[in-house]
Amino acid sequence: MSEKLQEAISFAIAAGYQLNKEAFDLLKELSQTEDPIALIKEAIKRIEHLPEKPLFIDRGFLEEVMKELLPEVTKAEPLTLPIIEARKIFHPYAKDVDADIKVIEDPTDKICATGSIEEYLEYFRDRFKKMQKFLRQRMDAKDAMPISQALRASINSKVKIIGMITERREYKQQMFLRIEDLEASATVLVSQRANPEIIEKAQAILMDQVICVSAIKGRNDLLIAEDFIWPDMPQKTSNKAPLPVYSALISDLHVGSKMFMADEFSRFVLWLNGKFGNSNLRKMAGHVKYVVIAGDLVDGIGVYPKQVKELVIRDIYEQYREVSGFLEQIPDYIELIIIPGNHDASRKALPQPALPRNYAEPLYEARKVYSLGNPATVSLHGVELLLYHGRSLDDLVAAVPNVSFQTPEKAMKLLLQSRHLAPIYGQRTPIAPEKRDFMVIERAPDIFHSGHVHVLKYDTYRGVLMVNSGAWQKQTQYQKAMGLDPTPGIVPIVSLQTLQVSPISFAAP
Repeated sequence: MSEKLQEAISFAIAAGYQLNKEAFDLLKELSQTEDPIALIKEAIKRIEHLPEKPLFIDRGFLEEVMKELLPEVTKAEPLTLPIIEARKIFHPYAKDVDADIKVIEDPTDKICATGSIEEYLEYFRDRFKKMQKFLRQRMDAKDAMPISQALRASINSKVKIIGMITERREYKQQMFLRIEDLEASATVLVSQRANPEIIEKAQAILMDQVICVSAIKGRNDLLIAEDFIWPDMPQKTSNKAPLPVYSALISDLHVGSKMFMADEFSRFVLWLNGKFGNSNLRKMAGHVKYVVIAGDLVDGIGVYPKQVKELVIRDIYEQYREVSGFLEQIPDYIELIIIPGNHDASRKALPQPALPRNYAEPLYEARKVYSLGNPATVSLHGVELLLYHGRSLDDLVAAVPNVSFQTPEKAMKLLLQSRHLAPIYGQRTPIAPEKRDFMVIERAPDIFHSGHVHVLKYDTYRGVLMVNSGAWQKQTQYQKAMGLDPTPGIVPIVSLQTLQVSPISFAAP
């Protein structure tokens, strides 16, 4: 790809437009004899005057512009986009930087659940005690009393308790919450006459969540809510890397699916090798030291209804063989860190151990890889990343108003406020009753990286950069039925020195 062609494509992307494959082929051939930048600038200039602006520039529109701008140029037959671009001089900065990876938390070797009743009890006790500790560290919750003591208080007195939500009912515009600690339980009423801010907070309360309730003592075991307090993240100053190294945060490749975007992912790999993009994009590629994959490397078998009709590879071993072929093309100076997702060949219940070798042997043989469980916490040059595939985002979308598949950053914020990655027990997200609750967010990360919902979104909450990394799979019929509109083929590149996010689109229509 010529430098001018790269500049023309970058100019179109910067203006908010992309070329479909036929338009790209035409522009590529044109660039051999003419200036493609002038053609793109003129095309965008004309688009800006249209009453309805298209998302993509197609071949027909470019040909109409060419008739006036370059009347002597005849129409060309489409050319196939090559998988390998011409080699250019590429001196990646990251190649001379030593990797700095520390695995802070990985559940793989610590999982030991058998499913006994005692383990379930230990699991919930561990969750409660950890959340209670977080809450008591807050100035506005440190004076909370046991529920049994609050129930002995006089009527109309102010009380403050910490407990786990075990039931939630709405009746005649009022909400009733059942809350319990290790010794007693009570009913919390959220009145329809309560402050709108309190009602809004109550709507966001999740089942099995541990919170602090400030209330007025009513009759019997009734408490009338005045405020709700979450464990929450402390406001923090983010750690920053001392060097200008970047991390590419991706997830949800779904190799094996007919909707896997092989060409677009190949383009991403070419970019990492310095063979795609203009000089600025190639310079950015040279600073990428880490590629982090937050699960669903393959599409799996039998994961969702009628999946088999949408599989191009129906063997899980072959799916991993195929994905390893893509990943081994990533330059070897770039460190690859992966965790499993719900489509991968790991156990489905959280926490998940690292991908087992007997399924993913080709991946382990193809290149060096840091294969961790889900969730996991790693430090890259002192910047802590909490990696979690994101299965529980489904539960939050179903339970919380104003949270949808298109707003995963809102759901991720709720998880941070809850200090728990899967607070709702017994819904869509299977959770193993480990003696220790691995889903508790015990450390405040610098970056919270998730995936699963196939929608790229990022935001910052209390000093934590939240990134949901989208996908490399076009919309499936199952997603269409669920109302999920993915944004595939876009990679969030994060500078570990500044925590700034630069999304780069490798997508094509």
